[in-house]
Amino acid sequence: MYSKMKFIKSRTFKWLAIVTVAFTVVATTVIKEPSNYFEIAKNIEIFANLYKEVNTYYVDDIDPAKLMRTGVDAMLESLDPYTNYITESQIEGYRYITEGRYNGIGADIRIIHDYPTVVSPYEGAPAQKAGLKAGDQILEIDGKDAKGKTTDEVSAIMKGYPGTEVELTVQRPGESKKMKITLVRDEVSIPNVPYSGMITEDVGYVALTTFTRDAGRNVAKAVEDLKVEQPNLKGVILDLRGNGGGLLAEAVNVSNVFIPKNELVVSTKGKVKDWDRSFKTLNMPVDETVPLTVLINKGSASASEIVSGVIQDLDRGVLIGQRSYGKGLVQNTRDIGYNAKVKMTTAKYYIPSGRCIQAIEYKQGEPAEIPDSKRTPFKTRSGRTVLDGGGVKPDMVLDHDAESNILLTLDEKNIVFNYVTQWVLKNPAVTAPEDFHFTQWDDFVQFLEKQGFDFDTETEQLLKELKEQSKEDGYIAEADIKALEAKIIQAKKADLNKHKDMINDMIEKEIVSRYFYEIGRIKIGLRNDVEIKEAVKLFDDKAKYDSLLKG
Repeated sequence: MYSKMKFIKSRTFKWLAIVTVAFTVVATTVIKEPSNYFEIAKNIEIFANLYKEVNTYYVDDIDPAKLMRTGVDAMLESLDPYTNYITESQIEGYRYITEGRYNGIGADIRIIHDYPTVVSPYEGAPAQKAGLKAGDQILEIDGKDAKGKTTDEVSAIMKGYPGTEVELTVQRPGESKKMKITLVRDEVSIPNVPYSGMITEDVGYVALTTFTRDAGRNVAKAVEDLKVEQPNLKGVILDLRGNGGGLLAEAVNVSNVFIPKNELVVSTKGKVKDWDRSFKTLNMPVDETVPLTVLINKGSASASEIVSGVIQDLDRGVLIGQRSYGKGLVQNTRDIGYNAKVKMTTAKYYIPSGRCIQAIEYKQGEPAEIPDSKRTPFKTRSGRTVLDGGGVKPDMVLDHDAESNILLTLDEKNIVFNYVTQWVLKNPAVTAPEDFHFTQWDDFVQFLEKQGFDFDTETEQLLKELKEQSKEDGYIAEADIKALEAKIIQAKKADLNKHKDMINDMIEKEIVSRYFYEIGRIKIGLRNDVEIKEAVKLFDDKAKYDSLLKG
């Protein structure tokens, strides 16, 4: 084994030397500035020498692939969050991002209490067909302990060629015995338009969750079906909330559903001028006059921002919600050998007004909120002022408290998920999603108390720091601090009731999804959704709709 390891390492150095020479040659042919030649060659040589010394003299044996991956990831991390190395084992994940399908078992899995846990099996996928249910805790995968594995590790094991099998040992809530379930992998397709339909007598709704292949065609088909069902459509709601983007071409195609042929949608500009391009619509629209609202939030990014930005720049419809994420960068993939790829940012995109919506400041890897005074103004087609640098701002901003500490904690600590898992054991069936209402608030509160549920607020964090600092400084004010702590406890109890409606919505969506999968979750959302209600009201107020488009 030791000699084999040495042989692998020696081969690694030979290949590293070849790669170094090849890299230098490529760099020489691509980089135009002569001053870069020496710096590139020097730093590659330093890197190779460093790798050789560490491999030869480091106290423990080194995994070449792991060490190189660490170095590559660190190097790319210094650029931007969207430039990534994609290994051969990650190709299936990349395929899902671009095509909306992959080979695997078809289930959303999250780590809960150190074990992979099924959060949501996809309807019609191998996981659902084999009988896996939300809440099933995966103890073993093909006989090997699953405890402590990450979601990425579990995902890599679950993906595989169609027809191959994977055996899971699961612990189902409410069952005392472990269960063995054999799944047959297959191609799993995730629809990019999971739901469309009439939400009132004359208002249609289309949900687009990702810009994978055929997104434009599917949105067009959805709108056409709405027009058949209701020839006198008063308006269409296009929901892009939480849509992280996808294929640039599909952003053009989705825009084309609502805007005329030969209309400029987006331009890309980068270092390689030969790659700069402008993208126009190629087809006749499905409907370029029907009143349109587009729902966005901070989870709407990239292609979602192209579509919403185009609709705003051309004054084609009204945007409702919260400012979008702020990703105005274009990525392309390049093959780098051994079935691996590098996905890297090659350009920025600019929408019709000329603005780029890329965030200009980051904080802890996320786009930072910046004041409008730091943004450059541009004009829409009718002369409205819009701003660049950090997402698309809606025409109707609806601020809500979905990011309050208590709601975030309920999600991050899987509190609602765990409660619903217990609730489902007592309720084998529910009514249709449109008719279901959760009415056991007191039962949920009791569950929180039994779980010892707590959540830290920023005030509590500051109070802890105050206690520690006061002890160091010798200014201990125990009575005052205890009084503040008591007030915070009361405030937190009030906070729970303050967010009762939103928590109820979370619970209802989770419950209904256990029986009716994703379609049930969407239907509950349509009934409870404040932003959808505002969009419907806007279609009833033509004067307000028109005034928003005129600024």
